[in-house]
Amino acid sequence: MSAMARNIRSLLRHEKGATALEFAILSPVFILIVVGGVNLGLLLFAAGSLHFAVEDAARCASVRTTVCTNATTTQSYASSHYYGVAMTPTFAYTAASCGKSVTGSGTFAFNVGIANYSVPLSAAACFP
Repeated sequence: MSAMARNIRSLLRHEKGATALEFAILSPVFILIVVGGVNLGLLLFAAGSLHFAVEDAARCASVRTTVCTNATTTQSYASSHYYGVAMTPTFAYTAASCGKSVTGSGTFAFNVGIANYSVPLSAAACFP
């Protein structure tokens, strides 16, 4: 057996640093999962907040006619009731056959650590 083969077998039997190697392999995956999970939570919060703002603005246009008097005040009311993060949605108001209709849309920048994705969000509500 040559000296080089003995050295390689000797290196393969050593277990020093195995924990550090396992950590180095698994930590990037764990960090990506955590960052992706946090951003998924932010995405869901933004979608829920957009739905709330649209529904509340449609209700305001139908019921609170002193606050939401026209399309401009209804859109600004919807913008002030959007509490989500990472996007600035646009709102539109129309008087539809179902009642007062408000729609909102925006693009959420979803970051998973190694890649960024643009996720379009939209919501619509109609209140009689």
